[in-house]
Amino acid sequence: MAPIGHDIRRLLERNSYWSVLRAYGYAGLVSGGPWVLSILSIVVIGALAVALGVGRTEVSAFQVCVTYLMAGSLIWTGGMQLMFTRFAADRAYAGSQAEVLPNLFGALLVTMAGGAAWAAPLIFWSFGGTLLQELLLLGNFIMLSGLWITLIFLSGMKAYLRIVRTLAQGYLLGIAVAIAASSWGLSGLLLGVLAGHGCLFFSFLRHAVRRYPGRTLLRFDFLRDRGGFHILFAVGTLYYLGIWIDKFVFWFVPVTSEAIIGPLRASIIYDLPIFLAYLFILPGMAVFLVAMEADFAEQHERFYRAVREGDTLMHIEYRRDRMVYAARQGIYEIFKVQGLTVALCLLWGRELLHAAGISPLYIHLFYIDVVAVSVQVLLMATLNVLFYLDARKEVLLITACFFATNLVFTLVTLQLGAEAFGYGFAASVTLSVLLGLLVLSRKFNRLEYETFMLQN
Repeated sequence: MAPIGHDIRRLLERNSYWSVLRAYGYAGLVSGGPWVLSILSIVVIGALAVALGVGRTEVSAFQVCVTYLMAGSLIWTGGMQLMFTRFAADRAYAGSQAEVLPNLFGALLVTMAGGAAWAAPLIFWSFGGTLLQELLLLGNFIMLSGLWITLIFLSGMKAYLRIVRTLAQGYLLGIAVAIAASSWGLSGLLLGVLAGHGCLFFSFLRHAVRRYPGRTLLRFDFLRDRGGFHILFAVGTLYYLGIWIDKFVFWFVPVTSEAIIGPLRASIIYDLPIFLAYLFILPGMAVFLVAMEADFAEQHERFYRAVREGDTLMHIEYRRDRMVYAARQGIYEIFKVQGLTVALCLLWGRELLHAAGISPLYIHLFYIDVVAVSVQVLLMATLNVLFYLDARKEVLLITACFFATNLVFTLVTLQLGAEAFGYGFAASVTLSVLLGLLVLSRKFNRLEYETFMLQN
């Protein structure tokens, strides 16, 4: 069982309000910490840079550059994240830990060198900034590509608190370097982000080397199609495309965006509400981690242990029912908590926008986005349960639906006018959740048949 699950269960077993609060706070920290810390660090760098006299135009260009770097690197590495994590988990389960580290270096080489091969011409030919800025952009993209692989690898090891502590240290270093070099303008701010991401990458890599010592330096076994790993590659890529495609549409449609620097554009209409809304998924993410790691994962392990050890059919069916109940209860708890969060945002939305210095004209789009990102937490939970059940083809169908519908619906809302903005993403993620729940229900109904009759 995962260490995070043991820690949460130990807190919950104390049966006090304080222990429950600590358990969910712990879960929220390790599940939403990376996202919150990354957003806060960029906001802090921008605010301090303005206070130190850096022009607002350069600060806006910096924030847009980092947003594109994040989006591009996540899409580029999304497939490799899932494929390699599954490979590493299978190797560790089979007792072949010595194969993990050489293949991690192989995955990093493919990801970072491959990313540099296509990103370098794109940046140098189209960006149009100074050579130093172009080199810093390329360096940040390469470093982020490696960082996501090592981060998801440590997540697979369940080293959550280590991840959060390292992220805090790395982003603090990035803020310090960016402020120290702020007199260089955009180049100095990008240098700070590169320093922070470089610190994170090599810190995570050090943790991985200590956990999985290897006998060889480089291997590429993860590229072989063992058990349909290439399906996982497609799933990861489509999932991140689904998350970002509506933003790209708004960024590159002239009527909803403006040029910021080089070929990079931003949508003042769309960006502020959606990124603020993402900060409010933290309660749902906390419940998500508790429900999946402390409840469902335990019942999942007990069910398959009963199958492997040849338990009685009655006991296997009992374990199946407990696992199904844990999954449904977890999704229900996420729905309740995130629903309460949405209600509070609807009540205090105007005050929140005022505190963030955002015009109240954004309130309608903010409401829609809060609902949409809350439903996205349900989508993550549903996909997570399907991953536990090894339903890779079904997850591929759902993520393809998410990407395609988000693209189509967003284009439709652009034709309908400003009153419809945000509804495309909301409708897409809602449709994908409904499809996921339908697939999950069918999967649970056929679980014994697929467990016993469809295995080699």
